Amino acid sequence: MLGPFNRAGRRKPMGEINVVPFIDVMLVLLVIFMITAPMLTQGVQVDLPQVTSEPIEETEDRDPIVVSVDRDGQYFISLGGDESPVSLDEVSERVIILLDRQPGTQVMVRGDRNVPYGQVVTLMSTLQTAGVSNVGLISEPPPGDR
Repeated sequence: MLGPFNRAGRRKPMGEINVVPFIDVMLVLLVIFMITAPMLTQGVQVDLPQVTSEPIEETEDRDPIVVSVDRDGQYFISLGGDESPVSLDEVSERVIILLDRQPGTQVMVRGDRNVPYGQVVTLMSTLQTAGVSNVGLISEPPPGDR
């Protein structure tokens, strides 16, 4: 009589894992990230000054507000979104609105190396008037420091 404890019909347990499906999934993810990564680096074309400096430690999960000045002297604001030219007054208004929504957000300035120094100082003064107490300046490391 064959009962539920009959060992004649049992298979031997398999001691290995088939990793081929995992490799397929990883290759698909690799292709997806390779295609989408260049799309994530959008922004205003700014020729940043190259200096050696320590990176700023990120204290929060939020993206900083980046105010850019291109070589033509146009201002742009980006907070992970679309960048379109704005006036200096609009910079002040938008930064006030953004800081009201998310207080404590870092504000960074990207200034093209060919922009007059006075224009960057005017922008920083406008940001200070808008209530920004701490402004960071974005630069690129020299080619040998990368």
